[in-house]
Amino acid sequence: MGLDLSRRAFAGLAGALAMPAVLRAAEPLRIRCSLDTAASHPRNVAFLDYLAKLEKASGGQMVGEVFHAGALYADLNVSKALLQGQIEMAAPGAWTQTGIVPDCDMVQLPHFYGQSTETTYAATDGRAGQHVSRQLETKLGSHVLGPWLDLGYQNWYGTKTKLDSFAALKGLKIRSPGGAAISWRIKFAGGIANTTAWPNVPLALSQGTFDAFVSTDESCNSAKLWEAGVKYSYADHQFMGQYIPMVSKAFWNKISPAQQKLMDDLWAENIMAWRKGSHASQANARKVLETNGVIFKDPSADELAATRKAMMAQLDVVVADAKLSPEVVAFVKQAIGSAA
Repeated sequence: MGLDLSRRAFAGLAGALAMPAVLRAAEPLRIRCSLDTAASHPRNVAFLDYLAKLEKASGGQMVGEVFHAGALYADLNVSKALLQGQIEMAAPGAWTQTGIVPDCDMVQLPHFYGQSTETTYAATDGRAGQHVSRQLETKLGSHVLGPWLDLGYQNWYGTKTKLDSFAALKGLKIRSPGGAAISWRIKFAGGIANTTAWPNVPLALSQGTFDAFVSTDESCNSAKLWEAGVKYSYADHQFMGQYIPMVSKAFWNKISPAQQKLMDDLWAENIMAWRKGSHASQANARKVLETNGVIFKDPSADELAATRKAMMAQLDVVVADAKLSPEVVAFVKQAIGSAA
């Protein structure tokens, strides 16, 4: 009997010692997602939805929190935080990562100027996009969840100068969101490039730091940039901006293969809906901007074709300035074929 009691006592002690480990295992895995746009922005809306779906599908094992409006990091410097595991998730604009992977600038090629979203998808959802994603994963110690999330068409926006033609950009100080190829396009238009992090744009605009900038209708709307003096837009759809959804390897490596698959699958299942949401948001944003006095100029197909042709004549310069690899340029050409 004494031996039996000893065994039971030992079993009880072992169980008590194991309890903290069980409790620790039950704690949810927390995912901090850094975004530098406002909570109402379609990127933020998509990631709030993704993380809510992930929490539900994981049975509460993975819980996410979105930090809006650059509360943690601006897109221009979020890559270091990903690499060092200081955050678990981010989705910087491809154009902000060109200093790390120059091929992120591939959609700045003249081939895409004034073209359809399908033209962009043919490249970014195909071998060209996969080539870029693999480089980012290697350089940033990260995992790309899947197809890139649309921001929408990038256009020109200005304050005092009426933007009623491409020629109207000449001589203006123009804010670039980042990337050598956007700076090249500004120079091609006769402007002077200025790089300012997005959260600082409203103040810089109101102070006259620059006269115009490259952005989207929704980004202007979510930041209410008419209050900072925006009055005009030349809507030439110069390229379609996309965000690259990344998870730090520090986090990715500590979750199970089943959880990794869940994260990838949820992204793949919902990306098209989020893309549609982005484009609907852009369309609504233009209406809001017009209601608040912003005057839009929509260039004709002939105007766009003429500008694109002039840009194509400097293709070698763009490739050299942006340091694009021969591989990504070849993949782009293969993907879009005669669309250019």
